[in-house]
Amino acid sequence: MPKVKEVCRHVRSKVAGPFWVTIDLMFDSQENYDRYVRSPALSADSIAAIYGIVPETISLYPIPQLKVLKISYPRRSPQGSIEERDLHSGQQYTYLLNVELS
Repeated sequence: MPKVKEVCRHVRSKVAGPFWVTIDLMFDSQENYDRYVRSPALSADSIAAIYGIVPETISLYPIPQLKVLKISYPRRSPQGSIEERDLHSGQQYTYLLNVELS
C-alpha cells in the first residue's frame, strides 16, 4: 500500500489561530486524489488516533479543484502556552507521512 508521502507532492502543517492546527495534503495527481482522499486511513477516526484527540473535533475539507485534503483539529493547548512544543505547528504533518493508504 502506498504511503501519504508517496502520493502527495507536498504535505504541510501550520497554525490556524491560537487554538487550531491545519494540515494540507496536496496530492500529486487527480488519479491519486480521487483514489485516496476518502481512504479510511485519512478518516477523522484515524487522524484522531494518530494525534490523540477526539474524532468529533476534526474537520476534513476535500478540495477537488486543487487536489487537496485539508485537515483541521484543535490544539491540545493554546499556542504559546507553557505546554507548547511546536509554536507554529510546522512539524505536525510528519505523523502522517508514513500512513499507509488503502
